[in-house]
Amino acid sequence: MTAITSLLVANHKRGFGSLWYMVEVRWLISSHGNTVQLFMMQFMLLFSRQGKLRLQKWYLPLSDKEKKKITRELVQTILARKPKMCSFLEWRDLKIVYKRYASLYFCCAIENQDNELITLEIIHRYVELLDKYFGSVCELDIIFNFEKAYFILDEFLLGGEAQETSKKNVLKAIEQADLLQEDAKDAETPRSVLEEIGLT
Repeated sequence: MTAITSLLVANHKRGFGSLWYMVEVRWLISSHGNTVQLFMMQFMLLFSRQGKLRLQKWYLPLSDKEKKKITRELVQTILARKPKMCSFLEWRDLKIVYKRYASLYFCCAIENQDNELITLEIIHRYVELLDKYFGSVCELDIIFNFEKAYFILDEFLLGGEAQETSKKNVLKAIEQADLLQEDAKDAETPRSVLEEIGLT
């Protein structure tokens, strides 16, 4: 039995039925000693039907100029595609996977050897997390609470790889962070002008 097979059996016993749950492990060694590289996302973009960028996360070092160029090209390419066209496309030396939810497009870039269906699962899981946190998430939630959207993404993905596959655990971490933030605000007591200048 290879290490990959062992991992899948172990995950199945733990209640992880879907194959994509193994993406949290980047490197696996097979019984023949060969190294197998799994999933590695390059970047994720969220943009509206009007082409307005709502969220961007880059997992590879690029200049701001190059990021803007990539964003502009991909937004134009994806918005020009018809609704019934495939959600996968080859672009430069990468594969682009995108999916539209209501008025937002979620777009991810992966390497050629990576699995498109796993990427679609990851996009869907991120949308589920947003939906669970905001309660029927919409574009305005992302606009006015973008820092929460980034925080949820960072709890879910780290360095382009899935670090936590459990929705329950991700949401629990976010709730704990929210409580800490509220406690910090409550601890801040207003100070008088005399206290500020050290006269009391």
